[in-house]
This record gives sequence, C-alpha cells and structure tokens, in this order.
Amino acid sequence: MHMLRCSCSHIPGYYRITSAHASPSPFVRTLIKPFLGSSSISQTGSRAVPHHRHFVSSCKAMGKVDDPSQAFHSGQAKARSALDEMSGTGEFKRTDSTYRDHIKKGTRFEPEAGRYHLYIAYACPWASRCLAVRNLKGLQDAIGLSVTHSTWQRTKPDTDDEHCGWAFASPGDAPLKSSTGYGEFPTTDCIPDTVNDAKFVRDLYEMVDDNAGKYTVPVLWDKKEKTIVNNESSEIMRMFNSEFNNIAKNPDLDLYPEDLRSAIDEVNSWVYPTINNGVYRSGFATTQKAYEIAFGEVFASLDKAESILSKQRFIAGKRFTEADLRLFVTLIRFDEVYAVYFKCNKRLIREYPNLRNYTAEIYQMPGNLTA
Repeated sequence: MHMLRCSCSHIPGYYRITSAHASPSPFVRTLIKPFLGSSSISQTGSRAVPHHRHFVSSCKAMGKVDDPSQAFHSGQAKARSALDEMSGTGEFKRTDSTYRDHIKKGTRFEPEAGRYHLYIAYACPWASRCLAVRNLKGLQDAIGLSVTHSTWQRTKPDTDDEHCGWAFASPGDAPLKSSTGYGEFPTTDCIPDTVNDAKFVRDLYEMVDDNAGKYTVPVLWDKKEKTIVNNESSEIMRMFNSEFNNIAKNPDLDLYPEDLRSAIDEVNSWVYPTINNGVYRSGFATTQKAYEIAFGEVFASLDKAESILSKQRFIAGKRFTEADLRLFVTLIRFDEVYAVYFKCNKRLIREYPNLRNYTAEIYQMPGNLTA
C-alpha cells in the first residue's frame, strides 16, 4: 500500500480530532471515556502543575491505602492497577507483564484459526495496538475479539472489595456511569465475552488462579487450554505479525522486517520509556520533581521524532513498521487526553507539522480506524 501524506485539513475525521474548536469525533470520545466527567481534571493548560491530588483521591475512592505510592513501594500491597505502581519518590514505575507464553508452530500453543481470543479496551493504547495488528494482518476471522466498556467499574460490586477495572457489556445494555459516579457512557462499541462469559477482565485472571493481582488488557486467551497465553502487548503484536501468516488475509505485510529490525529496536528503545510510557510517568507522578523529569523527556522525544520525520516518511525508515504503530497509538490520544489529563501540555501534536501529518496518514490506513 502506497499513500501520500496529505494536509490534515483535507481529512474530516482527523480535523475533528485536532481542531481547537471542534468537538471530539465518536472515535476519540471512545478513547477518552475513562477520563470524562471528573471535576478534578484541570483544563487550564498550566504547564507545571502535576495532578497528584486527583491521583491520590482517586486511589482512596477505589479502596486503596491513604498513601498508595508508599504502600506499593514498601511491598505492603500488590499492584492491582497502574495507579498502584508508584515509587517512594513519586515516580510511576510500570511493572512487567506476567503472562509471557508464545504462540509458535511446534509448541504447546500452535497457531490455529479459531483457537485464540483477544480481549481489549479501546481506551487502552497497549491493547489497541494489538487490535490494529490483528486488523492490518487480516486476522479478524481467525482470532476472536471482546471489547470492554471504556470506563472502569467495581469488579466485586456486592462485596467490600472496592477494586475498579475493565467491565464487559453488550451494545444494547444501559449506559454505564464511571466508577466515581460521573456521567453516563453508552455501551454501543462494546463486544461481550462470548468465550468465558466473564463480566470483568478480572474474572479472566481469576479463572487461571492468577496471583499477580494486576488485571490488565490486552489478554490473549487460548480457548483450547482455557488459559491466558500472553498479556504483554509488544509480544502479542509480534505473534500476530509473524505466526499466523498461513491463515492471515494479508500475510505479505511484515511489520518487523529483518532488514529494519535494528532501526525498529532502536526507535522502540526511546519511544517506549519517554513517549508511550512517558505520558503516564508524567500523569501519574505524585511529586513535582518526578513530573518535571517525565514531562521533559516526553517533549524532548517528540522533538526528536518531529526532526526524524522531517527527513523520512516513517519513524524507522521508508516503510511502515511496528515502530510507527507503537508511536501512533500515543500520538492519536495526545491532544485529547494526555495534554489535559496527564498535563503534557507544553505543545500539542497538531502544532508539530510532521508529527501531525504522520498521524493523519497512519489514521487513514485500513485497520487503524477502529484501533
């Protein structure tokens, strides 16, 4: 597929995303549902004011300890969501995914059509990039899909356990409020769990006697073994890219080509910590110092990406690769979510000419519109 990068003003869908005066498109509203309706979210655009008070109050509301960062740092509690993963100095420290098996021919997990099921939330960039690879490779008929509602809900509503996480719903269900009681958000884009009839993503982890305690998406489920194969998005992307080519409708697309692997790995090595995870490090920081470090790294790397894209079409070379997809899922959310909610507001993506047009080009690719 060959596409020219064009002016964003000619792309109505993208204009709705980036226009300072337009309302978010339905696609973008799906991405930002978890962040809507909270009176604690500032929209003043201040550059150096971390919203740690909102973070701490949210943790208290979800049944966590009075000082969640200290509890996790001292080992008193397991991380049950990303909100728990804080160091004693106020830095967000994302823990590694815990399910790391691989689908590969000749192993326990054979690449078979109809055997695997992907659980995602549209609001989650890590899960969305897995969905994008599934769609780009043409694996929709081979790998099933369930999509949670994009707000967190109480996962044990009839008990004293106040954990909140991803919940399943059906398109005809009544709208759901956020876990803090704000707003009502439709279930239109949800796809229920038709494999395990789970009501919450937490249920999937408890089905396999999980002891890690962090109930995240994506989840790649094996229907044959009735277990979680993998919940690390970067590895699920690679499996979808290479292990199902005999049943994929687009087997010739290679998002991790051998001749570009060193370049892709190099780009991933700085995009992940400073942009993909950098916005979370900024948004979840509970001290000014931690916030300013993360904030600075986010914009240093965006400046670097802008410079690279002034010289070449894609971030790792002349071809579209997984490195572009990994960067895209953060860029497409940046102006609507991260600039406001995570206080990454020094500059918007629409103010970077090359990043803006780059994001628009990838947004138009078949398979990415829903991811």
